[in-house]
Amino acid sequence: MQRADATPLFLLTGFLGAGKTTLLNRILADPRFADSAVIINEFGAVPVDHDLVRHGAQRVTITASGCLCCTVQGDLRGALFALQEERAKGSGAAFSRVIVETTGLADPAPVVAGLIPGTLPAFGLRDHVVARRFRLARVIAAFDLEHGAGPLENHFECWKQLAFADEIVLTKGGRAAADPWLAELAALNPAAGLHVAAEADFDLAALLRDGAYQAASKPEDVAGWLALEARATGEGGALSASHAAPSSPSLPGDRHGGIVSLSLTHDGPLDRNGFSAFLHVLATGQRGEMALLRAKGIVAYSDAPDRPEVVHMVGQKLCPALPLDRWPSADRRSRLVLIGRALREEPLRKLFAVTRR
Repeated sequence: MQRADATPLFLLTGFLGAGKTTLLNRILADPRFADSAVIINEFGAVPVDHDLVRHGAQRVTITASGCLCCTVQGDLRGALFALQEERAKGSGAAFSRVIVETTGLADPAPVVAGLIPGTLPAFGLRDHVVARRFRLARVIAAFDLEHGAGPLENHFECWKQLAFADEIVLTKGGRAAADPWLAELAALNPAAGLHVAAEADFDLAALLRDGAYQAASKPEDVAGWLALEARATGEGGALSASHAAPSSPSLPGDRHGGIVSLSLTHDGPLDRNGFSAFLHVLATGQRGEMALLRAKGIVAYSDAPDRPEVVHMVGQKLCPALPLDRWPSADRRSRLVLIGRALREEPLRKLFAVTRR
């Protein structure tokens, strides 16, 4: 049974490139939310997002063994149990809430199901402790006004992320860009609060109101998806861990439709012109089935090895680089994570090797 003083958990989701990490940093920069523990789910084998998150008194935990919707019964419950164990021992920073940032490919159904007591099976003491000590309070979804039309049309995960949300934050545009979307998003999820991140009156506190997640208030498909997760997990016991789902239009065996990640690293700085050419090829050189959905990384150049830059691509659009004053952690590797379909690993690795200096 869940305790009355269970710690509220806020699930931050949104498709690839929607601005989740930017929104998370904005939350953590607010003194009202300084006592937050953070769990970041990385899709790639080489963590990048954790170095882009503001570090202060908050406890930051990384799960990088796969997407949370595929490993919720292991990674997320395990990370929450570790937080609770440290709190019980009096070690680590104190926290009054947990914010979980999912990968942009996360299907929210198994994640939410794993956080609502009694929906998915509990395996051992760990899962019972997590169910008693943590309470899913709200689901927050970021939606990219600039690039959101494509993911919403072509990726069912994006639609589900918005359908499960209590709050939808419209990013990368102001009121003029948001207005054409308001009616469509309200029709998709009438119960969700709509917020424009660029508006002066945008209040982060509205996103982090305490409470208990109510699936019944969401579009009727949400309850069905949760029931399907419970049934599939109960029958097979391995749905969330292995993608071994029954054939179903709503719950495909491969949750991510063949989307994979490719991590590229180099221990030293890169040649600036060579890496620029590499990014140009990524943006313009896609052929056949190859489709790049997202690229994100931290790189340094031979002419400024101590001042790295954050690089982003959303689809085939290269975003402006963000210069950093210093390396955000002891990991000084130049690293880039590519997410997409039919990524040609060998040619991409050979091309990346040319950028090394």
